[in-house]
Amino acid sequence: MKNDSPKTVVFITGAFVHHSCWDEWKKYFESKGYNTVAQPWPHKNAPAETLRNSHPNAEIAANRLPALTDHYAAIVKALPEKPILIGHSIGGLIVQLLLQRGLGAAGVAIHSVPPQGIFTFKFSFLKAGWGPLGFFTSVKKSFLMSYKQWQYAFTNGMDCDEQKDAYYKFLIPESKLIVRDTITSAAKVNFENPHAPLLLTSGSDDHTIPASLNYANYKKYKRSNSITEYKEFDGRNHFVLGQATWKEDADYILNWLNQL
Repeated sequence: MKNDSPKTVVFITGAFVHHSCWDEWKKYFESKGYNTVAQPWPHKNAPAETLRNSHPNAEIAANRLPALTDHYAAIVKALPEKPILIGHSIGGLIVQLLLQRGLGAAGVAIHSVPPQGIFTFKFSFLKAGWGPLGFFTSVKKSFLMSYKQWQYAFTNGMDCDEQKDAYYKFLIPESKLIVRDTITSAAKVNFENPHAPLLLTSGSDDHTIPASLNYANYKKYKRSNSITEYKEFDGRNHFVLGQATWKEDADYILNWLNQL
């Protein structure tokens, strides 16, 4: 971005993963002159192993999307300037929700969970999402992915050792209610409203949020008369932040920001 543009980036974590998934991204953006913030979700400010051992965790299970969006809105409002918002998965959805509140100077939604009304019957999407939705199970108990579910939903295509390392380093329990909230009015975006510049990215190999969903998300903004751009990366799964190719994605985002 231009010299007088914001130099603070707020990274917004998605579901199922620890906020330390942004650690390398933070270091990289800081090396480029940005200040960075990557705060955890409520009730998740502990090491990943500690959180896994707390499962079933009633406090995590009670997390809801409206309160989570407000949580990040408060973080943004406390900053001295409007920041750049970069979010992954549900974090990407929150970027979209915060931009429509006018709370960001620019936004990047990485493999974003789509707002209300955008859906697909693609098998991989339904298979990856069935367990986290937790139908016919108690919403008072958190959901913890099995290793097999993690392999399919997040790290498909990666080496087994990499999959296992990522599982124990980043996986944490999640709220079923948060996942369900993404298909309700809590996830509603007014696509025709003007908004700060927004980049939506997707991955060709993402089982959880297929690229077609991200493209449909992007197309919804066609009447906003605001800068909205889309990029699909080849070979990226839903663990895109931790894949070996993460720096290529970060460079693309940085170049996009520099052109605004």
